[in-house]
Amino acid sequence: MSSSILKFIILFFLVLFPCSKINAQDQWKASWITEPAPTTTDTSNVWYSLRKDFSLNDAPKEALAKIAVDSKYWLWVNGELVVFEGGLKRGPNPTDTYYDEKDIAKYLKKGKNTISVLAWYFGKDGFSHNSSGQFGFIFECITPSIQILSDDTWKIKHNIAYETCPEPFPNFRLSESSIRYDARKDLGKWYQNNYSTEKWKNARVLGSVLMEPWNNLVLRPIPFWKDFGLAPYVNTPNFPFTTEKDTVISMHLPANLQITPYLKVEAPEGHIIEIKTDNFKGGGDYNMYAQYITKKGEQAYESYGWINGHKVLYSIPKGVKVLDLKYRETGYNTEFSGSFNSSDQFLNKIWKKSLRTLYVTMRDTYMDCPDRERAQWWGDEVNEGGEAFYALDTNSHALLKKGMYELIGWQRQDSTLFSPIPAGNWDKELPSQMLTSIGYYGFWNYYLHTEDKKTMVDLYDGVQKYLKIWQINEDGTVVLRRGGWIWGDWGRDKDMKLIFNGVYYLALKGVLNMAILLEKHDDEVELRQKMKDLKEGYNRNFWTGTAYRHPDYKGKTDDRSQALAVVSGLADKDKYEALFEVFKTEEHASPYMEKYVLEALFQMGQADYAIKRMKKRFGPMVNHPDYSTLFEGWGIGKEGFGGGTTNHAWSGGALTILSQYLCGIEPITPGYSKFQIIPNPGSVTQASATVQSVKGTIKSEFVNSLDTFQLSVVVPKETEAIIGIPNDDYARITLNGTLIWENGVFIPNKEIRAFQGVVDRHITFKVGPEMWKFEAIKK
Repeated sequence: MSSSILKFIILFFLVLFPCSKINAQDQWKASWITEPAPTTTDTSNVWYSLRKDFSLNDAPKEALAKIAVDSKYWLWVNGELVVFEGGLKRGPNPTDTYYDEKDIAKYLKKGKNTISVLAWYFGKDGFSHNSSGQFGFIFECITPSIQILSDDTWKIKHNIAYETCPEPFPNFRLSESSIRYDARKDLGKWYQNNYSTEKWKNARVLGSVLMEPWNNLVLRPIPFWKDFGLAPYVNTPNFPFTTEKDTVISMHLPANLQITPYLKVEAPEGHIIEIKTDNFKGGGDYNMYAQYITKKGEQAYESYGWINGHKVLYSIPKGVKVLDLKYRETGYNTEFSGSFNSSDQFLNKIWKKSLRTLYVTMRDTYMDCPDRERAQWWGDEVNEGGEAFYALDTNSHALLKKGMYELIGWQRQDSTLFSPIPAGNWDKELPSQMLTSIGYYGFWNYYLHTEDKKTMVDLYDGVQKYLKIWQINEDGTVVLRRGGWIWGDWGRDKDMKLIFNGVYYLALKGVLNMAILLEKHDDEVELRQKMKDLKEGYNRNFWTGTAYRHPDYKGKTDDRSQALAVVSGLADKDKYEALFEVFKTEEHASPYMEKYVLEALFQMGQADYAIKRMKKRFGPMVNHPDYSTLFEGWGIGKEGFGGGTTNHAWSGGALTILSQYLCGIEPITPGYSKFQIIPNPGSVTQASATVQSVKGTIKSEFVNSLDTFQLSVVVPKETEAIIGIPNDDYARITLNGTLIWENGVFIPNKEIRAFQGVVDRHITFKVGPEMWKFEAIKK
């Protein structure tokens, strides 16, 4: 065949078949491997040790390894731990699997080398994992000088020291099992170079990449976990000591953390040490715990199944000498780059507890809670993602992005969306949460803070498909969609049809912005008309003169519905006075929806009442001395909602409110090219906030006294900011000591790019990058 004919055939097939199928994963040379037959993968909680011994003529400068597994793995190279808990729960969609990339060059050496892998096969579905039904492992590292591939030369052994703890088992939502380790069956230091695997069996080759049940491999979109290392507990006792009787030792953590517990003991063989946290029954259902069965002599063990809580409870049998007890915190790899501080200690405390709760609910996905479910409910994720933009560094953006792709990746043939996903044992649509996810506070808020247009391009069609399945009444309002679970919020007095109209309007608002961005002109026209019709119908049919109420609703006036009307723009300012009276008397929203109530109050100019209500409603959990995190409901257990977990980040909306409204930092154009710092201080005398945006660090700090208002700001390079000074009877305003405004008249200044006038109770100016200090002085 001539070269010209061959080129034509290749070109023909490139045009005929979608180029998305011709990607890096098709170039894998490695094979999926598993244990030799007979397989044990029809059971859950199975562990395997895998080894590959090889020689190198020279140590490479770069050696990118690609690794996929169902479900988790720990990787050693030449006896050094390189990856602590690799792998992500399946999957990006109902069929496919994530894989990791890790450069292992610095761990390799000239001569003999060993790669060792401990793999954990969950073997069951959960609210955050879609089990493939079979253990499989694939590894590939190819450079110009080396080629390391998973194949039948790898050694593998079912690590029978890992067992399953007896009942109570973790509730059905969790894909993980409680791990029991029998040290009497310990394999020794099998991951070290000098360990012999001569008696181990060779792995069984299953097939190449793209095979079922793992299918397409999708590159891990989030960082490997941050490993804080083994650390002593807060109340570490004097080691060593020997227990005179069966004893429960309560070890205190510095906060509610994701941890793997560690012990070092000297003991006879056969004693059972049990390890639980105070969250073992968090949210009303049993979660994970660990057991360790001793061998004779001195020994150390770290249980690799992460658990969380404020206390770790070690049940130590009589006669065991305790040499050391420690813990390892791991978590999403991000920095607490945002900050908040004020003259009001309650505000400082709720911001910090919101941050701690946010971080303990981040790992493979955003979670509702780290104990009972570990599930990516999208109502929770919208609040959590919004908090992360103000509290964490830009690494955190990837977790929200991952969730967005998964949400659309799991979209069903009938165009419906559902969460939590990934999930192998849940498929119910919660329509109100799905509207919230694709709406202004969900997908669009991600773009507003990141300017990641490609994600909007990729996901827009899926968003539109879902929006189009909603039906509209003749009056322009939305028909309540039942889905799999009609859920609007926890608590009572929910005006459900009003709630659905509010979140639907916010969905239209978010998708309209996406349509404008992507120049979908026909969609833009249609969405604008739907918003116009809905707003007119909403106000004509639901406004009573004192509040919004659906004619079918018979309960008390629903505060959460009024809040949605304000923040969405359904309610115009002429309604604010009446709605304020509602917020002063009605308190039905859960901590999840209370975020919208507080935001509405700030938007209405009621900063002091917002803070007063925040303290009243959140006070018991914020001031509770035993918890560093916020609760699912307004109390714990029976006083809570949905089981009453003590670590639910959907309750952290105050973090966003304080940074965005009290200190006033908010993007105007996507990606913070233009943003505003317009504080709403009320009677708060001092407050400061720092945000790490995609353009750099932004800072707002005000001092609010009887006679002056001082505002110091930091505006990053390549941005501009609208600065607002509260219009509170000030006679003059200076910028870095120079007069720029006096008795209502702007005094031109070369540092001021534009005078923006009085907008929403603020005197506003446009400035460029710099550190600026404004001072307003009363008459």
